[in-house]
Amino acid sequence: MTTSSASPKKAPRKAATRKRSATGKRPAAKKAPAVKPAAVLIVGAGFAGLGMAIRLKQAGIEDIVILERANAVGGTWRDNQYPGAACDIPSNLYSYSFAPNPNWSRSFSGSEEILGYIHHLVAEFGLESHIRFEKNVEDLSFDEKKGIWTATTDKGEQFAGRAAVMAQGPLSNCSFPAITGIEDFTGHKIHSARWDHEYDFTGKKVAVIGTGASGIQIIPELVKQAGHVKVFQRTPGWVMPRPDFATPAWNKKLFEKLPASQQAMRNLLYWTHESMALAVIWKSPLTRIAERVARLHLRRQVKDRWLRRQLTPDFTIGCKRVLVSNDYYPALQKDNAKLITWPIARLSEKGIRTVEGIEHQVDCIVFATGFDVSHSGTPFPVKGRAGRVLGEEWQGGAQAYKSINVSGYPNLFMTFGPNSGPGHNSALVYMESQLDYAVKGIRKIIENDLKMLDVKEDVQRRHNRAIQKRLARTNWNSGCKSWYLTEDGFNATMYPGFATQYAAQMSEFEERDYEAV
Repeated sequence: MTTSSASPKKAPRKAATRKRSATGKRPAAKKAPAVKPAAVLIVGAGFAGLGMAIRLKQAGIEDIVILERANAVGGTWRDNQYPGAACDIPSNLYSYSFAPNPNWSRSFSGSEEILGYIHHLVAEFGLESHIRFEKNVEDLSFDEKKGIWTATTDKGEQFAGRAAVMAQGPLSNCSFPAITGIEDFTGHKIHSARWDHEYDFTGKKVAVIGTGASGIQIIPELVKQAGHVKVFQRTPGWVMPRPDFATPAWNKKLFEKLPASQQAMRNLLYWTHESMALAVIWKSPLTRIAERVARLHLRRQVKDRWLRRQLTPDFTIGCKRVLVSNDYYPALQKDNAKLITWPIARLSEKGIRTVEGIEHQVDCIVFATGFDVSHSGTPFPVKGRAGRVLGEEWQGGAQAYKSINVSGYPNLFMTFGPNSGPGHNSALVYMESQLDYAVKGIRKIIENDLKMLDVKEDVQRRHNRAIQKRLARTNWNSGCKSWYLTEDGFNATMYPGFATQYAAQMSEFEERDYEAV
């Protein structure tokens, strides 16, 4: 909503007189209509928010409002449409078990196909009528007297709910990194999560900053188009081979006619990934085997010893995110590609200067630098009981009970909350456990007509003490610097265990752990 900067004109006295009542008094100003609360208010229409709405509807709760800041659903997969974008978890596992798709085209589907699956969820489960697009939430506040959460958007609109679900996702906000001189560069800048599909890379000199999960997917595609590609690597990662194959027609037909066959495939993939926890979460004999597989993959694809040395990590596998690719190493060895391992000193008007004094002049810089993952704040102010502000309480590191509830913030549920991140299995496996747990809590609020359902502070404290004790023994906390950790080394991101253990943790909703009003 826009307003004019000019001062409003005064109404003529005559007109004002006409508005007086028979008693000579002006009528009282009308109050703004009260916001009618929905049963559940969901922030975000990505995988988490839509999955939450589906599970609520399947539980008989239909009064749902979903607030989405963009003009379309999809979240991360709507935003990440860069060349080569794909999931590094097999499609039959990176999908909801309650909404299987028998028609995945490949073992590892691309972002466009995943986004199509998300749109299918909206149509299949009738979610369109629940979604309010272009509603960018700037404040979420709890009213203790009424037991109601109210979301206020950047346009001043308000939406209320007896329960609220924060499903905006951890990988939803991005920005250019704070590199000295970034404003001085006069060429073209592109962030991987805000891809410019109009830019023509043909014959251009391109720099890519970042060699993480998005970087290793973008680089092979740019090498095919650009005149020259320089890849600026800060730290090499462990790269595993990617068993990606096109799905034959008979396989799709089998999954469609015999759903149990697809479930069997999902189970096989699940347990295969579960076993990987022994390699990447904790240091064990399997850790060394995993590192040998990655080194063999590197040796087979990179013959030059010096380049191989530059691409060999010096940390335990799993400490940072494990990467999966078959075409990243070959792309780096193309005639029009070059790996730069000197640290970046600053950006200049025409390119990138590294610490040894060389300026690499380029037409375009692609920032594959990931997302603004918050370990100690919230994407917008969240206000709970007695004026508490969640972002302030999380300054020392985010904490929650079972990653989903926070004491002092009743009737509020989170998806991908603190310490729910997987290091070895599908994020949606963890997500399903969270959704089903939240449904149990929300049903208790609605069916028992509760004003507040708030996890007890001492319960939350004990839970987090145990989580951090377990994390201390994991590879994530073994000394490398990653986006899993805060600057001072606090791990508010990952879950220190198997997906099976996480599901067991979330299987029971213990009423004694909560204060019910």
